[in-house]
Amino acid sequence: MTASFDLTDRVALVTGGSRGLGREMVLGFARAGADVVIASRKLDACEALAKEVEAETGRAALAYACHVGHWQQLEGLVDAAYDRFGKIDVLVNNAGMSPLYESLAGVTEELYDKVFDVNLKGPFRLTALAGTRMVEAGRGSIIFVSSTGSLHPTAGIVPYAAAKAGVNAMTVGFAQAYGPNVRVNCIIPGAFATDVTNWWDDATKKAAAANPPLKRIGGPEEIVGTALYLASDASSYTTGAHIVVDGGSAASTP
Repeated sequence: MTASFDLTDRVALVTGGSRGLGREMVLGFARAGADVVIASRKLDACEALAKEVEAETGRAALAYACHVGHWQQLEGLVDAAYDRFGKIDVLVNNAGMSPLYESLAGVTEELYDKVFDVNLKGPFRLTALAGTRMVEAGRGSIIFVSSTGSLHPTAGIVPYAAAKAGVNAMTVGFAQAYGPNVRVNCIIPGAFATDVTNWWDDATKKAAAANPPLKRIGGPEEIVGTALYLASDASSYTTGAHIVVDGGSAASTP
């Protein structure tokens, strides 16, 4: 592996880390030499991946159950990482949700708040907690995971798109707050073949595959290169950036 992408002996915390894009980033970081903290609501899923990481890579993995939308749980997550490893070098705010609704008028306050809690409030609080310690340590990389829906909202994802647009803004604000030694960047994924797309009907899948110049939906493992770039010293002069990974869909959208 190119030296600048090496994460040997660094510690990476990934929320929503037990499946989908988060799972692939956890595996990618561990293969690059990092110890990992795998956080999601389901402890058993985190523990299963932790065992896989340790068996395949020999790196240490901490499984931790945490609901990112619950403000009061996030300090415990950060403390657990520091208790086990003594540091966090990389934080990936990957956990998210975009529930379906029949109409905009039918969106309940409970649903709206849940979407903003998981996609925006939680990442803000976790970044404030972990980022402050990174600043004190004099180094770190924070990665937000947004969505191309934040750039091109549709009728079916209005609250989600608004929350992710807030993530885009937070990226720039935190980059300003935590420089010069802590970098804060954002990956903006398009359609990837994850649990979310399993709920799509065939017409939606075909439309998503037809739109980008690459003419397909991304494989989850295809997020890893961008994540490794932002997590590692390869991106030492990159902060406050939004990197779109969508097969070219954004460029094709009017």
